[in-house]
Amino acid sequence: MTKTLNVAIIGQGRSGRDIHGAYFKSDANKNYKVVAIVDEIEYRRERAREEYGCDVYADYRDLFGRTDIDLVVNSTFSYQHVPVSIDLLEHGFNVISEKPFAKSYEDGCRAILAARKAGKMLDVFQQSRFAPYYTRIKEILASGVLGDIIQISISFSGFARRWDWQTSMKYGGGNVRNTGPHPLDQAMDLLGFPEDVTVFSKLATVNTAGDAEDYAKIILTVPGKPLVDVEISSCNCYSPYLYTISGSRGCLRAKMGHLEMKYFDPAKAQPLVQIMEPLRDENGYPKYCGEKLEWTEIEEDIKGTSFNAAVEKYYDMIYEHLVNGAELIITPEQVLTQLKVIDKIHAQNPLPILE
Repeated sequence: MTKTLNVAIIGQGRSGRDIHGAYFKSDANKNYKVVAIVDEIEYRRERAREEYGCDVYADYRDLFGRTDIDLVVNSTFSYQHVPVSIDLLEHGFNVISEKPFAKSYEDGCRAILAARKAGKMLDVFQQSRFAPYYTRIKEILASGVLGDIIQISISFSGFARRWDWQTSMKYGGGNVRNTGPHPLDQAMDLLGFPEDVTVFSKLATVNTAGDAEDYAKIILTVPGKPLVDVEISSCNCYSPYLYTISGSRGCLRAKMGHLEMKYFDPAKAQPLVQIMEPLRDENGYPKYCGEKLEWTEIEEDIKGTSFNAAVEKYYDMIYEHLVNGAELIITPEQVLTQLKVIDKIHAQNPLPILE
């Protein structure tokens, strides 16, 4: 008989309700039951009581003492993630923290140490690692058809103005900490989660009502690895592709639901031999290098998104870990490497914090 895990969700906002809650209420969920919802806002609690048919609380500390909860999803404000996660761990709960994992590398370390001391699971909801477009891109890169990869450009961009709490530095807002954990987690995965990354970055506050950045350009380099260019901009009207990849044998570009690539076989191309004397055509006139490569061109549609298929796969991972002892594929230790990068970004771009 399949074991059902009892879940509590703290927060019924865009993540707690519309991502985590939506999964738990969907037909894809076979292994979890929501038994408690926590939210400070009364109408959210009443709506949750109707939607989930579970207990509701105004304060997450009201969960303390309950022994029937297998997992708590921490979807509080960003600046609350670490203190609330640590409090939950110290009271005997397994915890999934929403991203951003922490406001700093040091805070992330504190949370991991608390989990180890408590002997409980702590993980970070980096579900975009399981996004179908991303897993397909990794398969193509591993196949080697694009050759040596020179540059990977990732753009989570569009044009939008914003005025909610995610525009506040004090609340842990801004594009780097809000949207950034998705492309940065993928970038660090592609680079092999290195402990030390050279970072060049530029932040700007452009079309936001708060003090947090809505433009971020981040260049990551590691010896022996491709350069990774990450853009998280709310000022880009023309950003059609999430990924653009340049290799020695070909290229790839991808949206969330569609992928295109072209590559050639070096064995079918003329040998690449340097000629130092001036090039000329059959009439003796100067000419440029030129050849006609035999391209293989492929287009694929990709089913599933970061908000359905990836969430399902993430919670399958959590279930296998808690019930069957499987190793986590996504670990908080991996996310620490991302926090090191974010610390460097903010150190390079000290933005004034409004009172």
